[in-house]
Amino acid sequence: MTERAVAPGARADMVRNRRLLLAAATEAFAERGVDVSMGEIAQRAGIAKGTVFRHFPSKNDLLAAITLQLLDGLVADAEGSGTADDPVTALRAFMTRGVEVLVADRAFCEVIGRPSLQHAEVRGAIDRLCEAVGVLTDRAKAQGAVRGDVTGTDIVLLLGGIHQTALPLLEQDPQAWRRYLALAFDGLCNTGAAALPHPPPAPLREHQVTSPGA
Repeated sequence: MTERAVAPGARADMVRNRRLLLAAATEAFAERGVDVSMGEIAQRAGIAKGTVFRHFPSKNDLLAAITLQLLDGLVADAEGSGTADDPVTALRAFMTRGVEVLVADRAFCEVIGRPSLQHAEVRGAIDRLCEAVGVLTDRAKAQGAVRGDVTGTDIVLLLGGIHQTALPLLEQDPQAWRRYLALAFDGLCNTGAAALPHPPPAPLREHQVTSPGA
């Protein structure tokens, strides 16, 4: 699906074309959402439309490849933060970067919950993200600075919730999400609050959640 999926013996031009397609599609979908046509993506990449379909048989396959790239980036970010000296600061920094990704990429928000995009690799990346964020969250909990009943999956879901809360404001005030991130983070750090009234969510792959507009 992604560049790592290209066969080791693939011709250099195949690897190049795939890279160009992913870059062009990532930019187009981030700017305008999922309605961009495959023809326009081919034009942006300077590649024949038939070449697009040789690499990605459908738009969903292309969207899944881009989604996987973004998830892999978030996983790497969370894993890199997992050994920080100050886990609370690291958790807040990760959440900040996570919401920034959502704000900057329309397509990611539109497609992440679509069942049609739940390829095995995407599901695996979601699992790895929740696990990595769980490590980061557990370190903050062990320090006594974050409430003990929150999980890594809660944090991952909160990223989308913060973005969706600020979404009506972002066109006029692109930084409005920072207000809601601060509110959410203060709630996480309220260690004296009453216990949450509902148990934590199961792994995200067990849910079939559709995003707005899906």
